[in-house]
Amino acid sequence: MLSSSINAFMAAHHKQCDELFAQAEKSVADGHWDSGLQEWQAFAEELEKHFSREEQILFPEFEQATGMTSGPTQMMRMEHEQMRALVNEINKAGDNKDLDQFLALTETLMITMQQHNMKEEQILYPMTDQSLTNVADIIERMNQT
Repeated sequence: MLSSSINAFMAAHHKQCDELFAQAEKSVADGHWDSGLQEWQAFAEELEKHFSREEQILFPEFEQATGMTSGPTQMMRMEHEQMRALVNEINKAGDNKDLDQFLALTETLMITMQQHNMKEEQILYPMTDQSLTNVADIIERMNQT
């Protein structure tokens, strides 16, 4: 069953990403590099799917409906780029099996994601639910990506 709000749908995906992240980080921290890196790739793919849903579907719909193109969506896109850069650095640390670097970078990413998700869930997503009339259609389109 699809969610009835952008906030509920996207917050549920945040939670899914958080769970994948925590499992990957735990596996690597426990010295299980092979499974940990596989789990990390699953997380990274899901995170990119989340960003794509926002950047390709949700943000353009919001910007078209509100006329706001340099506000919250611009900030979220910038933060997505920062997180993509961190993911790339974490991938390198994983390739090198550099535990200290891997865990330091994942800690930074976790904090960044938490702050980012809070802004989306408390500010941007409620704004989208209020501004958009085709919420069910948008959720359906995002669910297909």
